[in-house]
Amino acid sequence: MRKKEKAEIILRELKSLYPDATCTLDYKTPLELLIATQLAAQCTDARVNIVTKELFTKYRNAEDYAGADISELEQDIKSTGFFRNKAKNIKECCIKLLRDYGGKVPDNMEALLSLPGVGRKTANVILSTVFSKPGVIVDTHCTRLANRIGLTKSKNPDIIERDLMKLLPRSEWANFSHYLVYHGRAICQARRPKCEICSIMPYCAYANKNIK
Repeated sequence: MRKKEKAEIILRELKSLYPDATCTLDYKTPLELLIATQLAAQCTDARVNIVTKELFTKYRNAEDYAGADISELEQDIKSTGFFRNKAKNIKECCIKLLRDYGGKVPDNMEALLSLPGVGRKTANVILSTVFSKPGVIVDTHCTRLANRIGLTKSKNPDIIERDLMKLLPRSEWANFSHYLVYHGRAICQARRPKCEICSIMPYCAYANKNIK
């Protein structure tokens, strides 16, 4: 079976399993999603949502973050991990938003990547979720599952993104990323994947190699 055909079958199956799959970070504005996504690096979305519940009432716009006391901001986000670097990036990111983009989150990849603390994963979250622009979101779940299934052989996020873009319909790029997150949490867990109850097992390289 060709890899593209396999990817399309897996897409259909995951879509039927998780029809309501979407970004699991809580937000009301593009800026809130930008901040939440930065906080989500090396942290669970559930923990980020706990932190941002209070954070977003304290800091309501780019001006608030740009003018924040860095030590105070660090304490506000401490439980998300790597808080010093995240606080520095968030503050500098919002300073640049005010200086270059009128305090608004830009709607294109080039501009988003110019912001401190923003890589392609964060940019694709923003573009696909807020601006409805197709993008493959390569997080830890996507990296793990795409490799296990056999849709890529790389651990490099940029290469994984390109590999999946070639295999999937453009309109499903972001959705497929969300499906992998949901499936990674429910079935294809990092330490003990539940291959025996996985409906995409027949198409999975890992399962077919390890379950005889």
